[in-house]
Amino acid sequence: MTVKDGWQGRFYEDFEVGDIYRHPLGRTVNDTDNAWFTLLTMNTNQSHFNAQVGEASEFGKRLVVSSFTLAIAIGQSVIDVTQNAFANLGLDKVKFSHPVFDGDTLWSESVVLAKRESSSRPDCGLVTVYTRTLNQHGKVALSFERVFYVYKKGAARSASLFPEADTPMPEPQQQAAGAPS
Repeated sequence: MTVKDGWQGRFYEDFEVGDIYRHPLGRTVNDTDNAWFTLLTMNTNQSHFNAQVGEASEFGKRLVVSSFTLAIAIGQSVIDVTQNAFANLGLDKVKFSHPVFDGDTLWSESVVLAKRESSSRPDCGLVTVYTRTLNQHGKVALSFERVFYVYKKGAARSASLFPEADTPMPEPQQQAAGAPS
């Protein structure tokens, strides 16, 4: 049998200026997410958790906390951008350009703006990306630039920590009797 590793993410060498990554996982935001995030972050602005305040606002309903939208966007990008990063160095030009509400589905995509080798860490490089987050209607809800350190291929610190099993995987023909085929 051949072991085929799952997606391991991009390393420094895999990034090319101008490449666009459409992050594959959309995320529908719900009222519980919003309430929990306000509690976790101690955000006391009632427009996020008080229905009366939300209804009286210009939007006519509660707003999703903008920092939650940012957290989702960063999380959505990890699979394509920072799976092998070890440090974010900066977030710049963060812009919340469209409100997010309960029930909105968010999608993010990133474009590589710049890359350079690290002068102090020979096993990594620095990459700059621009990320934007769209709602289900294609409206840009958020955009930002991010700079991060990412490992190069073969860097000792980026090695997989997946343990070796003390017993081998069963061969396909060793399927249990009565198991569906």
